[in-house]
Amino acid sequence: MNSKNVLLISHNYAPEPTGIGKYNGEMIDWLAKNGYNCTVVTTFPYYPQWKVQEPYTNRWFKKEIVNNPSSGTKVTVYRCPSYIPSQPSGKKRMVQDLSFWISKSWVILKLLMLSKRFDLIITVAPPFHLAYLGLMVRNFTGGKILYHIQDLQIEAAQDLGMLSNNKLLDKLYEVEANILSKVDFVSTISEGMIEKVAAKVDKEVIFFPNWADTSFFYPIADRESLKTSWGFNADDLVVLYSGAIGEKQGLENVIHAADLLRNETKIKFIICGSGPYKERLVEMANEKNLTNLIFMPVQDKDKFNEFLNMADLHLVLQKANAGDLVMPSKLTTILAVGGASIVTCLPGTSLHNLLSKYNLGYIIEPESYELLAQKIKEIQHQQGDTEQKCGNAREYAIKYLNIDNVMGSFVEKVFGAQAVPAQLN
Repeated sequence: MNSKNVLLISHNYAPEPTGIGKYNGEMIDWLAKNGYNCTVVTTFPYYPQWKVQEPYTNRWFKKEIVNNPSSGTKVTVYRCPSYIPSQPSGKKRMVQDLSFWISKSWVILKLLMLSKRFDLIITVAPPFHLAYLGLMVRNFTGGKILYHIQDLQIEAAQDLGMLSNNKLLDKLYEVEANILSKVDFVSTISEGMIEKVAAKVDKEVIFFPNWADTSFFYPIADRESLKTSWGFNADDLVVLYSGAIGEKQGLENVIHAADLLRNETKIKFIICGSGPYKERLVEMANEKNLTNLIFMPVQDKDKFNEFLNMADLHLVLQKANAGDLVMPSKLTTILAVGGASIVTCLPGTSLHNLLSKYNLGYIIEPESYELLAQKIKEIQHQQGDTEQKCGNAREYAIKYLNIDNVMGSFVEKVFGAQAVPAQLN
């Protein structure tokens, strides 16, 4: 067993079911199971609903000791209050980040007063400025700090039109550059993002991709029976979007595609998830009187593998200007269940290159509901090609996305080979 102390500082953490919170939770759980002493400073679970979730009714500072009976490990979690905008915009997100930074500072100061030393401090962006709290811990107690980039926050806000003040943007980029120069390690999740980050700082950028739990998420052969258990006909072509419902996904195109295909009675659409734009999408669907599209809430984890297997096609959508700023986290789970996906991305992006190289899904240009509807109709008559992509997806997930392989490689890079769990050596 390892005796190293790890501190995670992040907005998002378990039990959030998707996005950064999901990966943070799984990362810390893996480290704890492999003998690392883990402490987390975070807020209350709010994503993707953008509302604090039950049973967290008391939203003041809270300390939790999270036990894992199966492994005998425990994780100390400090939850801090934060402003959560129900309709996030660029300015509201900045207020949220600031409120969280202030509340977390109190917990960080408390940890420093306890004189606890952390061997590794992990801060996850977004928000990028949390790294300053990690740097403060390192300056007082020693250890090393990893700045992990899940999303290039400033570029995303700029390209999506959420921030347009050039002076403010210049200042934010200056702050980010200062962080990158001071941390010990920088990591991110895709080759395209590595190139973008490497252009900002003269140090190695570690490849630390999002993973999939290939033992929990796996293919189920009898998709027809699954469809009927979820209320569809066995011969329906079920097209599923499952994930955050936000601005960068461009989900209005699903509504328009469903409208174009309203007379194709065997094609059914599902939008599953939560987020600030869901109400608007529901209004759009109602205005068009769509009967081939339904909305569903975020599914419980114990039903999620079955739910994903039920779908014939998975939608991985993002706007064109998102480019290489985001590697969609939902894609890893889709690959694990051996799902066939329609992905919107542009040539030259890391996502496009990945899908093309391994034949993992169907690629179309972003923000065209006509192309989306056309591709879905084509796939109806190309079952053999879809089955090939499904097989490739599962094979890729097992080979490249297994959490033990990803985390084992990560631990070796930041701690050295001697800290890799024995069963992974």
